Amino acid sequence: MPVKNPSLKSAASSTVEDYLERILELINSKGYARVVDIASALKISQASVTNMIQRLDTEGLLNYEKYRGLVLTTAGEKLARSIAHRHQLLTDFLKLFGIDDDVIYHDVEGMEHHISPPTLRAIEALTAQLRRRPALLAKLKLAGT
Repeated sequence: MPVKNPSLKSAASSTVEDYLERILELINSKGYARVVDIASALKISQASVTNMIQRLDTEGLLNYEKYRGLVLTTAGEKLARSIAHRHQLLTDFLKLFGIDDDVIYHDVEGMEHHISPPTLRAIEALTAQLRRRPALLAKLKLAGT
């Protein structure tokens, strides 16, 4: 089934992204993702998860069979991996500056849903340059204190 809305630009897209990111994490760590595991990871009710899973199934991002579990479709996995990459890139960038992990987690959770692809590419390039130029990174850290 083709994805009806591959860009997911709806108001609820950050929620969809959170689900896909958690589903991919569960599949990568446990080999599967069940409604109960997703509910626990997102700290929400199983009924809410079931509703969203059915929506994601309808949108072609995963295949869900009641009582059997779910698997990401190719489109769902591609989108989930893109979300996970964006999350990791932002985390890696902020870690360069020695920011506290709790602050990074909070900030990335807010930023990751609102950052444009061009800005993300700029952060990726800047992260790579700062890793190659520790003296410049040290100057930036000093300027931020």
